[in-house]
Amino acid sequence: MGGKKKPTISQAEKALLREARRQESRKGRTKEMTRMEKKISGVIPPNPKDENVIKEVRRMRVLTPYTVASRFSLRLSVAKDFLEELSRIGVITPVASSRYVKIYKPT
Repeated sequence: MGGKKKPTISQAEKALLREARRQESRKGRTKEMTRMEKKISGVIPPNPKDENVIKEVRRMRVLTPYTVASRFSLRLSVAKDFLEELSRIGVITPVASSRYVKIYKPT
């Protein structure tokens, strides 16, 4: 009947060599993956009344939740709350807002 035929000796040797190379490359990948660590975004925002934070914010020309989240290693939701707190304090003023994003500038 039909079906897969038995490979010749040379074909079987080549298949074993290919499999050994694959295993070698997989070992290298796992070592690289253990070296690379994923950076976890913070949940706790910095103190909005801290002078260093205020200086850092004043250096930025435009403040959006994404820029603040990337600068201070925060989650976007935490960055939005942080910007609202800075706005309440009077460090920044809102420039424009849409349904999803609010844009601020330092005062």
